[in-house]
Amino acid sequence: MISIISKAAAVVCVACLGASSAIAAPYVNVENNSGFTDNDFLGGATDLHVGYEHEIGDSAVVYLQGGPRFNHIVDEDTEREYSAKVGGAVDITDHLGVYGEVLAVTNDREFSTDSILLGTKAGVTYAF
Repeated sequence: MISIISKAAAVVCVACLGASSAIAAPYVNVENNSGFTDNDFLGGATDLHVGYEHEIGDSAVVYLQGGPRFNHIVDEDTEREYSAKVGGAVDITDHLGVYGEVLAVTNDREFSTDSILLGTKAGVTYAF
C-alpha cells in the first residue's frame, strides 16, 4: 500500500520539477476533523502540517504536506501519530474543477508498509 503513496509523491515531484510554475509556496495547515451523533462526541483528529504548494500553469495546483496528528478518542488519552497528504486540483473550465488527495497515517507511530493507514478524497466543484 505504501507504493501508492510513493507513486503519488513521485508524480507530484515530477510535476513540480517539470512544469513552469506561476507560484510555489510553503504553508502551515492546522485541520481538525471530528464526529458527533446526537450531540455526543465520537472522536476526532487534529493535523499540524507543514506543506508545499506548487501551481502548474494557470489551472492546476499540487501539494505535499505532513506532520504530527493527534487522535482524540472518547474516554481515552489523546494519541500522537504522523500523517502526510499529497494532492492536487485542476480547473477544467472557469466553473468546473476536480480535486483529489491521498492521506497516509502511521499506526503506533510505525512507518511500516504493513501498518500505514491510507485514505483518499476526490471530488468535483462547480462554481456558479
